[in-house]
Amino acid sequence: MIDCGAIRSAVSEVTLVRHPESLSGAVRSVGARVCREAGGTLAITYSIEGDLARLRVPPPRPPRIAHGLWQHTCCECFITLEGRPGYHEFNFAPSGEWAAYAFAKYRNGAPLADEGLSPRIAVRRAAERIELDALISLGRLSAACLRQRLALALSVVVEHEDGVLSYWALAHPAAKPDFHHRDSFVLELEGT
Repeated sequence: MIDCGAIRSAVSEVTLVRHPESLSGAVRSVGARVCREAGGTLAITYSIEGDLARLRVPPPRPPRIAHGLWQHTCCECFITLEGRPGYHEFNFAPSGEWAAYAFAKYRNGAPLADEGLSPRIAVRRAAERIELDALISLGRLSAACLRQRLALALSVVVEHEDGVLSYWALAHPAAKPDFHHRDSFVLELEGT
């Protein structure tokens, strides 16, 4: 687990809620713990609790960029600077694979093929819990991300044994799951 004790900024522990149109008998809860290091790292621990035997969780693989991770079990983080239309998206799979995207505005963006962004991912499994740690180097996104206030949208996609996906987020402002929606960016982190 990420040790936020040595981190100067506040730690936010949040609960993600299931989108009303998603079914999820196998998942009891989804949460996250977020902290921002003074050195410019964003540390996130995601936690999924439930009947893991009824979920599809990708097996470990070597860390690498992979796209389409959101089509299976994965954790996501959207990052923006307060008052700006652009944002970044990170996808973290329990396999250790990841993807990053840059958007100039709502859904207008492209993948970032920067291996230097490589978020360090660690996964722990227990009988009824899986935890995924991800460390993001904010300085690789922009110098402003190191100093200014950030707004985050956190989300998790869970694939069930029958292939059905459930969608979990801090907020669901739209009738259909839409993690890019600006009203999803509800977690604010002060600048350092």
